Amino acid sequence: MVINVFSQPELFWFILGLGLFLLELVVPGFFIFFFGLGAWVTALVCLIGKPGTNLQIIIFAVSSTLLLLALRRIIQKKFLNSKSTQSDNVEDEFTAKEALATTDFGGMKQGKVEFKGTTWTAESESEIKEGQRVIIIEKDSFKLIVEPKK
Repeated sequence: MVINVFSQPELFWFILGLGLFLLELVVPGFFIFFFGLGAWVTALVCLIGKPGTNLQIIIFAVSSTLLLLALRRIIQKKFLNSKSTQSDNVEDEFTAKEALATTDFGGMKQGKVEFKGTTWTAESESEIKEGQRVIIIEKDSFKLIVEPKK
């Protein structure tokens, strides 16, 4: 027996939400999580009533955006930016570690570095050339502050 998820919109939205939650685990930024919640809100609405496709998309977009605006800062403060030893360990994961420059940058120009298989935006007061090894001085949100490896 094959289940067509498009004929059961609540199943489609539930699976989409689950996929977005899993994607959040591998993508830095804590952003996709709220679209997963929006998909689950839409699944719940589809379970209760039978809105049309256009209304489902509107419910998904509005609920995702509202949840993002209302909860992201609160959840980040509570879980991600707390001054606990866990956040100190996260900071230690970056500080004084080596990364590889994937673009030329330096001075006022931002560039990209690769660290642990992920590309990050980076800044440096010194000129950095593509392919050069750099040391991470600090992590500032989604940006790494680096200096050339000596």
